[in-house]
Formats: sequence, structure tokens, C-alpha cells
Amino acid sequence: MNIRIHASFLPHDDPEAALAFYRDTLGFEVRNDVGFEGLRWITVGPADQPATSIVLTPPLADPGITDDERRMIIEMMAKGTYAGIVLATADLDATFAKLQAGDAEVVQEPTDQPYGVRDCAFRDPAGNLIRIEEIR
Repeated sequence: MNIRIHASFLPHDDPEAALAFYRDTLGFEVRNDVGFEGLRWITVGPADQPATSIVLTPPLADPGITDDERRMIIEMMAKGTYAGIVLATADLDATFAKLQAGDAEVVQEPTDQPYGVRDCAFRDPAGNLIRIEEIR
């Protein structure tokens, strides 16, 4: 069996800010940008990994959620506890410097973790936690 990760989903509440962060700050390519009824779904990913994507989604577009759930999602996004992703890089210090220079919200500077990884953390414009591990 050969199963790969094809796409992960992260919410956004401002498509232009999401584009600026994922395209301009992280350097991902935009693979798709679809609008429907005033909402946008934006697919991005690393240029050298065409089979792996992140879909930036409007979190309140699901018709199956209740008004209470919508309020909870908005609250959790505002606190930065709704969604996150772990990325990897060979040069954590250079990646951290680039993100910091791009005004990304720093959550944690590069740190050697007791569980064996070296990583840092940022929040994207929607509050999603973006952890970046150094691959050795």
C-alpha cells in the first residue's frame, strides 16, 4: 500500500492576508484560487512538492455546522487554537529569520526540544499555529 498526504486544510478569514503569508512570506506557489458566493478556497504548496498542498478554506462555509459551532470556530481562531500544521526545513535559522523579517507573528524562536527536534513556531494571519522543524 502506498498512501501519501495530498492536501491538508487550514482555515483563513482574510484571503488576501493568507495569500501574502503563504505565497510571499513562506514562498509557496498558488495552485488554485476558487471563489464561490463571496468566499475563496486557495490551494498553495511548495514548488518542489507538486503532489502536496495546503487548502486555505473559509471556515464558516460548511452548511452542516450550527450557529453555536460557527461562534466557537471564530473564538478558537481568534485564540489561535483551531488549527495548525507542522512544516520542515533543512535550515531553521534562515527560515526563522525570513519569517521574522516578513512580520509573521513569532510564537517560539528556534529551540531544541526535549523530545528530540529543533523547531520554531509562528501564527499565520488567521491565527493557525505553524510549527517548523529542522530536518537533519
